[in-house]
Amino acid sequence: MQNNVLTGLNDHESKLNSIWMQLLLERGATDGATEEEESKEFTALFLEALNQGGNSDNLNSHAFEKLYDLLSGISISRAKRGFSPRETAQYMISFRDAASQILSEIAKDPAVLFAANLELNAVLDNLIIMNFESYVRGREDVISRQTDEISEISTPVIRVWDGVVALPIIGTLDSSRTQIVMENLLQQIVDTESSIAILDISGVPAVDSLVAQHLIKTVSATRLMGAECIISGIRPEIAQTVVHLGIDLTGIITKATLASALQTAFEMLQLSVVKRK
Repeated sequence: MQNNVLTGLNDHESKLNSIWMQLLLERGATDGATEEEESKEFTALFLEALNQGGNSDNLNSHAFEKLYDLLSGISISRAKRGFSPRETAQYMISFRDAASQILSEIAKDPAVLFAANLELNAVLDNLIIMNFESYVRGREDVISRQTDEISEISTPVIRVWDGVVALPIIGTLDSSRTQIVMENLLQQIVDTESSIAILDISGVPAVDSLVAQHLIKTVSATRLMGAECIISGIRPEIAQTVVHLGIDLTGIITKATLASALQTAFEMLQLSVVKRK
């Protein structure tokens, strides 16, 4: 009985869409024309699934496949367009409210209306869960891409002179970022045929034993490429921490500033910068 009432939504498809879009607009969960086209397609596939016998007893049936694929794409797209979790939840909740409003006009018998709403909620609860799961995947993709982009931006290798490259490090060094730092630095040494690399840690907030080990690994990898490495940006607090932790930086050239490191690099290359008269 309740399925017959639900399939009665077919005669009100246009009205269902209008109410849905109005609710989304009132709740601030839509961004305009693109959303309206997606919503129309969703409504059509939802009603098609009901017509094919889809109900709460066969949520994994073939009748719902196209609907699931579309909803997954919509959720991921909304995640990438910057919708919040609340706005994402409102997307399907608003559809349920719109459908329930029309059901109250179709079914005059309270018992039939109650049963129809139970069936509607059972189907849409599954869609709401799927909607949010897809949204989370979309946000994870966005975060992962942004993390990669930030890592690339925050580890630029700069050619400061013939034979000299510099890598200013900003932020905390962890294992994954150290790998990116080493790869970028070693590749730039090869590309520029540089013999000196400067690691500037002025932008590193703190140095602990783990960060120090990452720096030592980077220096070792640089030397294996036939280049000498200078670490600059050693602030007083960092020097005290290194001594307190008993970290051995013997054999590694360290300087307080990038300017001092560059001057040392010039001396190693037997170069000098002279002011013009």
